[in-house]
Amino acid sequence: MQQFLDTTLGGLVLGAVYAAFALALCLIWRSTRIVNFAQAAMAMVTTYIALSLINADVPYWVAFVAALAAGFGLGAVIERVIIRPVEGKAELNAVILTLGLFMVLHGLTAITFGVQHRGFPAPVSTNAIAVGDTSIGITPFGILTIVVVAVVMAGLVVLFRFTDLGLRMRAAAFNGEVSRLLGVRVGRMLTLGWALAAAVGAVAGMLIAGGDLVNPAFMDPFVIYGFIAAVLGGLDSPLGSVIGGLILGLSLSYVTGYIGEHLAPLVALGILMVVLLVRPSGLFAAAAARRV
Repeated sequence: MQQFLDTTLGGLVLGAVYAAFALALCLIWRSTRIVNFAQAAMAMVTTYIALSLINADVPYWVAFVAALAAGFGLGAVIERVIIRPVEGKAELNAVILTLGLFMVLHGLTAITFGVQHRGFPAPVSTNAIAVGDTSIGITPFGILTIVVVAVVMAGLVVLFRFTDLGLRMRAAAFNGEVSRLLGVRVGRMLTLGWALAAAVGAVAGMLIAGGDLVNPAFMDPFVIYGFIAAVLGGLDSPLGSVIGGLILGLSLSYVTGYIGEHLAPLVALGILMVVLLVRPSGLFAAAAARRV
């Protein structure tokens, strides 16, 4: 029973981490209709910026806010300088650019900060919580991770469902020409979408790095699992991204705890294949309108 409880709690925290990254992917897809393969590298850059500030004795939460601001600015610059020139051309062009951007950011970070592993602090304890004489499989930082992911998800739901800004962002992503005719400043909406997604990615990077070691490749595994979580829940659904992340985290935690860690990637691949075969749009994607 103790092992089941620890495995479940560990899976929830792991799922929240995947969900944090999936939310960034969901946001940029929902606001620009682009799959951003550079999302992990962008989050890695902002995490290193935060680490540099923390090492310079800047308080953790000040560095956290600075990382979000850096992510916001980085996303806006990338959209304006790199993505904007291919706007209106084949959709695959922007996707290929994000793959190239992934490699460029990796190289620049390695040159700037080095490739060695560095410890990244957490704002609260990373030791397991004790109930009486028994330690349970969750830490205060794990609880903080779950709370932050829930707050980010709620913010995205409010943004896209209940605000005019969210409606304009979605309209600009779905049909730029019609949106321009209706008075929507499409360019600004796309820039804002990239900036917000990069800021959410910065949050994911800080949560993933907390209490662990970082190097320029520390976000790479989350590219795969984050995409699986987003596709599982529905790339267009913030709630689906979170639930997809939790399902994936719990599944991999049970496999790792009861069968073996080496089977986790195979199970993740199996989940992705089943979802793509049974419901390609994801478990929580809105029903697509059909023209008859």
